[in-house]
Amino acid sequence: MIGPPLSPADAVLFEHAVVPRYLSFFASLAIEMMLPSEAARIVHFGCRSGFPDPIVADKLPGATLVGLDGSAAALDLARAKAALFSGMNATYLLVDSLPAPLPDASFTHAFTLHPVCRPSERALLLAELRRVLVPGGQALLALPLRGSFPEIADIARECALKQDLSELGAAVDAAAVSRPTIETIAEEVEGAGFDEVEVDVQLIAVSFDSGRAFLEDPISKLMVIPEATAMLDLEPEIIDSMLQYLHHAIAKYWSEGVFELTVNVGCVSARRPL
Repeated sequence: MIGPPLSPADAVLFEHAVVPRYLSFFASLAIEMMLPSEAARIVHFGCRSGFPDPIVADKLPGATLVGLDGSAAALDLARAKAALFSGMNATYLLVDSLPAPLPDASFTHAFTLHPVCRPSERALLLAELRRVLVPGGQALLALPLRGSFPEIADIARECALKQDLSELGAAVDAAAVSRPTIETIAEEVEGAGFDEVEVDVQLIAVSFDSGRAFLEDPISKLMVIPEATAMLDLEPEIIDSMLQYLHHAIAKYWSEGVFELTVNVGCVSARRPL
């Protein structure tokens, strides 16, 4: 939920490949929904390399921002970027589990982009967002909604059928159903103790020159595949078998054609009740 460790090389790839072509879609919805506030105090859970923190600082001048992440290499990059922006008052902390070492009711805004977690873990994340917000504070959660990554799910089902892995097929179907819709994510957030819940959605297609290009892209390696496998409640050996099949099939089926990844980008805005 806070983000797995990245190597220094992967942190750079995240910043220069994942952010502009993938994570920016999640960030744009969150920033658009972010409410204005004087002397805002903002916490960014799973901040990785510090995107979109400079953009947030521009939108809320004079804000104080705290970024939390589980990767020291990503945080080093975030700090280096923040030092380049004179109007940005940001602190970055290494945190690998929740609850975070932050006081209750201390932030006007709390947000996270594309957390890699199961629905049960998302409940813990929502509780933490609420805990750190002042009454009336705003939480923002941007994540892939139901209908995302159908290309991955279809090939995983094919693997289950061809290798007679009934548990894999059942897990893929369960993961697809557990991915939230506009209605169910709103219910989750309300159930976590928030009100004034709003959801915005944007359906996008991220294009790659071929199936192999997708498999080798940091978007796949650092975001899509980890997120997709995190949704599956399976033994590691079954996950490994599925990933081997997935790599072979995608490289074969899209050996010469463009591979398009479908993502149903959603962002929830909610307030901690007064």
